[in-house]
Amino acid sequence: MLALMGFLMVIVFMYLIMSKRLSAMTALMLVPLAFGIILGFGPDLGAMSLDGIKKVAPTGIMICFAILYFGVMIDAGLFDPLINKILKAAKGDPLKVIVGTAVLAGIVSLDGDGSTTYMITCSAMLAIHRRLGIHPMVLPAMAIMQNGVMNILPWGGPTGRVMSALNLEAADVFVPLIPAMIAGTIWVLFVAYRIGLKERARLGTLQMQDVIAETATAVVDIEAQKLKRPHLFWVNLSITVILMAALVREVLPLNVLFMIGTSLVLIINYPKIKDQQARIATHAANALPVIAMVFAAGIFMGIMSGTKMVDAMAGSLVSVIPSSMGPHLALITALASLPFTFFLTNDAFYFGVVPVLVKTAATYGITPAEIARASLIGQGAHLLSPLVASTYLLVGLNGVEFGDFQKYTLLWAIGTSLVMLAFSLAIGIIPF
Repeated sequence: MLALMGFLMVIVFMYLIMSKRLSAMTALMLVPLAFGIILGFGPDLGAMSLDGIKKVAPTGIMICFAILYFGVMIDAGLFDPLINKILKAAKGDPLKVIVGTAVLAGIVSLDGDGSTTYMITCSAMLAIHRRLGIHPMVLPAMAIMQNGVMNILPWGGPTGRVMSALNLEAADVFVPLIPAMIAGTIWVLFVAYRIGLKERARLGTLQMQDVIAETATAVVDIEAQKLKRPHLFWVNLSITVILMAALVREVLPLNVLFMIGTSLVLIINYPKIKDQQARIATHAANALPVIAMVFAAGIFMGIMSGTKMVDAMAGSLVSVIPSSMGPHLALITALASLPFTFFLTNDAFYFGVVPVLVKTAATYGITPAEIARASLIGQGAHLLSPLVASTYLLVGLNGVEFGDFQKYTLLWAIGTSLVMLAFSLAIGIIPF
């Protein structure tokens, strides 16, 4: 019953946001509360919700100060030289801009953190996409698809979980998957090229539109120019590089790093308290909806976990695999990782489902490392799950609806996983 209600809850949630009957934020809170009451957990829902909120609180804090940090950096003009160079290289060509966006997202994703990838990629590229009139879904699609591939890095999260759950090393799990990740990246660039061709056909090279856009935003640019701090470019760049290095090395928790960084760049770039307050007020409008979404997701996950719906869903999914398919369990795991990691959290899948699959696979001579690699294939589409907090940051930064974004990107993202799976089967790192 719990498993059935869990799947039904996710389906109802997806239907409500995709049909735009409810916003993602309200659906994340109201749907699990309704199902929790139906299941008889009413008195405990408050504690479950609070537990979920506590778990996502560090992410919410990080997103808040990261948006403020990069917002201040945009105001100060840190990304202006990069934007100008990309515009010059692209020469008004949407195809080059879109492919460049995918490449940039891949480079930034090396730090293994989705939120950072989205903030840096969007900070650098959003103005270019808007100036050229590129479809608003393209930038977040490129960012999340490329980050889905790079999410397999050992420090990205899922790989660390599965290595921990199965007591494996990176050499057993990650290193063999590198060729598949390269294949996945090539697929993302191919998608970028295809979309770029369509956008080029629709928009042309847009030299004339650039002039129109510059004229239309002249008044805004005058106000924005007052906030630029070109004389502090190297100072701001140094702080940002140090911040990213500290992030990769995990010198301090990510949220603490962004809190410290935001304080420093505000003081350095806008010494007057009045100016600091103005910058915070301006960017708070971008931060608040995203933070609210993250805490709403905490309620959703807290109730799913507290009611044991997640555990029941995991158990039921494993039980439907017939014994006759045992010799092909690695392939089944790879294919099943697509819906598993979409409807369940990474913790639920890698700590709950995968160990059960490993025990079953052992009777057919399939090693834990092979199951571990197969279980990571679904990461190509995982980030589009409503259970991934950083995705709400991405849609918030780009001003698009979550449901619309899923519909635009999901098939391409599933393609990423299938390409990685096909290549993995071809070279033998996942047995057929």
